[in-house]
Amino acid sequence: MQLTRRVCLAAGLAALAWPGHQGRAGAGAIRVGVLKFGTVSWELDVIKHHELDRKAGFELLVRPFAGNEAADVALMGGAVDAIVEDWLWVSRQRSLGAPMSFIPYSSSVGALMVAPASPLESLADLAGRRIGVAGGAIDKSWLMVRALARERYGLDLAADAEPVFAAPPLLSEKLRSGELDAALNYWHFCARLEAEGYRRLLGVGEAQEALGVPATVPQLGYVFAEGWGRENAALIAAFAAASREAKAIMRTSEAEWERLEPLTRAGDAATREAFRRRFAEGIVERWGDAERAQAARLYEILAGLGGRQLVGEARRLAPGTFWEDVRF
Repeated sequence: MQLTRRVCLAAGLAALAWPGHQGRAGAGAIRVGVLKFGTVSWELDVIKHHELDRKAGFELLVRPFAGNEAADVALMGGAVDAIVEDWLWVSRQRSLGAPMSFIPYSSSVGALMVAPASPLESLADLAGRRIGVAGGAIDKSWLMVRALARERYGLDLAADAEPVFAAPPLLSEKLRSGELDAALNYWHFCARLEAEGYRRLLGVGEAQEALGVPATVPQLGYVFAEGWGRENAALIAAFAAASREAKAIMRTSEAEWERLEPLTRAGDAATREAFRRRFAEGIVERWGDAERAQAARLYEILAGLGGRQLVGEARRLAPGTFWEDVRF
């Protein structure tokens, strides 16, 4: 069953999940749905702790969810005003008649990790190896790594290696135990492994650049219904500014990462520093026409790699995917 059909069936229940669901958030408030243990919560906590929302003239309300699909349903059902998703999802929803819009959150994606003493040095060495993959067979990162392996070495990792699809924490554990030769995982799981001495065989950003799109092009962003956005344009601008201000704090402040320890569960200074460094790498510095055009180009590349399973019928990014008024 497609996501949009599940949304239609569950939207009413999602809207009932929060008190006051029949009305909008109060004037100057934005309800953001996040994964309970996701990294977006770190940034939103910084906004709240430093009262960046109040200073910008709005109130941030954070609503936790157990999984991505629950957050998607909550957005479609009106239980929250915004979530974090990628622009592939936004474009697909628009093509299906549910106009969503996107402002950038991060360009951090992940990496292909190997053990400290692993003999693997390049993608060519992955032939015949067990590779853990987070996100499934049509995960964007996996598609790009596969495309690069095919382009550089004539290697089809889906057939010439042994991909193992599993949840991110399990992949990290299997890599530590030696049951996997490599693991393609999300950025914060990779950062934790780096702090333990594991190394990057390939960053997904490197694969993206090798395919012709700068690694700085964001894939993840805050997503909201276009109609709601038109009614709350000033609120979106204020939220976007607060988000950037929070990132500026997180880029440089070691003390801030120490304060965030209960959320990040880093556990030690090396992991905190790895989190801070990799988070900073994903901060989007520019978002204008050039970056939007590059994102549209990446969409076409991914559409060619993942086909209908990934993007549906639309081979090009849907017009209106990117919220026009947020630029920097």
